[in-house]
Amino acid sequence: MIRKTFLISFCYTIFAIFSPVLADTLPALEDYRIGTGDILDISVWKDPALTKQVIVLPDGKIHFPLVGEMVAEGRSVAELTSELEKKIVQYVPDPVLSVSVTQIGSMILYVIGKVNKPGHFLLNSRINVLQALSMAGGLNPFAKEKEIRIYRKDGDKTLQFMFNYRDVSEGENLDQNILLHRGDVIVVP
Repeated sequence: MIRKTFLISFCYTIFAIFSPVLADTLPALEDYRIGTGDILDISVWKDPALTKQVIVLPDGKIHFPLVGEMVAEGRSVAELTSELEKKIVQYVPDPVLSVSVTQIGSMILYVIGKVNKPGHFLLNSRINVLQALSMAGGLNPFAKEKEIRIYRKDGDKTLQFMFNYRDVSEGENLDQNILLHRGDVIVVP
């Protein structure tokens, strides 16, 4: 028992010493943002009437009992949980509320043009352009390898990124192999 307690104490001490160092060296992960088509599990502890699965509608909103309609799209799970707690507290004193994403339906990317399997792809992790082209079965023999474009909607404007497949596959200009975002469209002429 003493050995186990010492080991736990030692691990916490090592973690406390090195966690600031590790935090500075590791890239920051951004929170997942809820999107249209995601399915959320929302529950209030000990209240089955307030336990529900909801889908984020195309307008970005959800409907929940007592709260009604509210925007979920673009928020993190923690932000949505906090907002729901604020709205439901007038009906349920000291609510213990949990929100989880049970199915991701908004992480879609599109690959069109001269690839072997064009279409839309549902993602369950962050991928780059080369990985997306692989999901689309690779380039067909008629593709213009040096003229691939990625289009990304950013508010009211559309951003365009160039991608030279030949350069990246040969290990050059690797900065073109960007991480893709929800809704990106890759066009292979």
